[in-house]
Amino acid sequence: MSFPESFMQELKLRNDISDVVSSYVSLKRAGRNMVGLCPFHGEKTPSFTVYPESGSFFCFGCETGGDVITFIMKQENLDYAEAVRFLAQRVGLDVPEGGFDDSMSRLRMRVYEANREAARYFYSALYSPGGRAGLDYFYSRALSDRTIRHFGLGYADDNWTSLCSHLKSKDFSESELVAANLAVRRRDGNGIYDRFTSRVMFPIIDLRGNVIAFGGRILTDEKPKYLNTSDTPVFKKSANLFSLNNAKNSGTRTLILCEGYMDVIAVCQAGIPNAVATLGTALTAEQAMLMKRYSDEVILCYDSDEAGQRATSRAIPILRNAGLNVRVLTIPNGKDPDEFIRSREADGPAAFRALLEKSGNDVEYRLQKLKQNYNTDLPEGRVGYLEEASKILAAIDSPIERDIYASRLCKEFELDKGAFAKQLEKLDKSRFRENRKQENRKLQNEISGRNDKINSDHYKKPRSSSAEEALVIYLINNPDSCSEIQREIKPEQFKNSLMRRFYEYFSERIQNGLDPTTSIAGDFSSDEVSKLYQLQSRMSSVAATESSMREYIKVINEESRRLSKDEIATMSPEALSDYLKTIRMNRQ
Repeated sequence: MSFPESFMQELKLRNDISDVVSSYVSLKRAGRNMVGLCPFHGEKTPSFTVYPESGSFFCFGCETGGDVITFIMKQENLDYAEAVRFLAQRVGLDVPEGGFDDSMSRLRMRVYEANREAARYFYSALYSPGGRAGLDYFYSRALSDRTIRHFGLGYADDNWTSLCSHLKSKDFSESELVAANLAVRRRDGNGIYDRFTSRVMFPIIDLRGNVIAFGGRILTDEKPKYLNTSDTPVFKKSANLFSLNNAKNSGTRTLILCEGYMDVIAVCQAGIPNAVATLGTALTAEQAMLMKRYSDEVILCYDSDEAGQRATSRAIPILRNAGLNVRVLTIPNGKDPDEFIRSREADGPAAFRALLEKSGNDVEYRLQKLKQNYNTDLPEGRVGYLEEASKILAAIDSPIERDIYASRLCKEFELDKGAFAKQLEKLDKSRFRENRKQENRKLQNEISGRNDKINSDHYKKPRSSSAEEALVIYLINNPDSCSEIQREIKPEQFKNSLMRRFYEYFSERIQNGLDPTTSIAGDFSSDEVSKLYQLQSRMSSVAATESSMREYIKVINEESRRLSKDEIATMSPEALSDYLKTIRMNRQ
């Protein structure tokens, strides 16, 4: 069941999609529509389009689309019911209670509550006699009680059932604790036990102040050193960052990206609150886009060891592709931020600030690292270095930034700037050809539907699917034609299963006097919604006439009479003869 139709219509009417999206994305007018950089993937050329007339959006880069509810679901990481409540609160609407299925919302709420209670329990356990080992560990890392309290740090004891028993006493069910990944079900299915034991605990808090997950560090040499919450109904580790809830309120548009929890906490205790860290995974594009919402610049502050340098090199293009300026902080003597600050004792915070101020941008860092691989005193070393350096510069989009570094290199190696410019031009042409090939391959795959997992029937039956897709979009845009279309086409004639579901859904809503797409975000998956708005965006420039509608119907009727290979193989000779006669007659 869904929210009342009248409520949903008013919700969408009051939450104009242009206003809502504009609070997250900088939009510019483009005719009747608006465009901007997509908030869901990194891009430098705007491909994210908002259609105010239909109350929808679609990104031609990552092929994400939907209505204002879909947008909030993706942007705020909410489920359908939570997104509706979010938008209702935005405009002061009361949400009708009851009459809709919010079981997933209720589960998410219980997971939030269980996590919050677990965080309280871990914090309390840290200051209990049984938590002394954890408290001593934090003190050994020079953390103050104030810092421990600020981050809500805690301790999971060595009893494999203590947290489960505590949470059960608070009326949480076993299934809720397993869903929160606070507990693990026993192999024989009889009961549960704590996921975290004998570890100091780091609560992970989202931007709205909810405890969504935990990281736990073992105090011995056992492996794994860190254990993190797996993905749950409220947590996706590749799309969240540790301490972003603190960093977003730091008053600066610069974030410091560290490797681990302790680095972030040490930097924060040093009076620098804008540090964040990934959650047991390498940096993802989703995390980079999340950082872009709250910053314009990221300072990479990974460990100085070989693994940290590899992570730095990998992170730079991900951050740049998200539209972020990147600087790299190099800590001397192979230390991490936590070690460096502690090693300088009282001078640690000031010394770390000095390193931040001296940090160079990512181009300088990469050129410096590259130079270490070549003996530039030798001609062949200079050639090798400059050829590889030119590849770094060729990837820079800004012609001014590129020219500055090209001029530096030419001056340093007494190289003719014209020769270096030709090398960059050659690389530009090569990159352009490769990009064109990739675009062509992508376009061919889109047209054929070969890689379309959501609408896989399109590739198998392209002619019927194309007509069915066009008819569904026509029906949405011309609901008054519903009765006529239904007289000509029955749902079972559709060869494409997704289009059949769309056709049945929209036809029923129109017959009942409802707007076709008001509740689509709650009745279909986000991928299915994106597919619908992809089709609608592609067909927005095609004039939809009554004659085109009749052509779609004709094709669907023709294709629905065609038998599959398996059906033909099992036909009797007489039936096969009659079938072939029918096909010949239809072609005449």
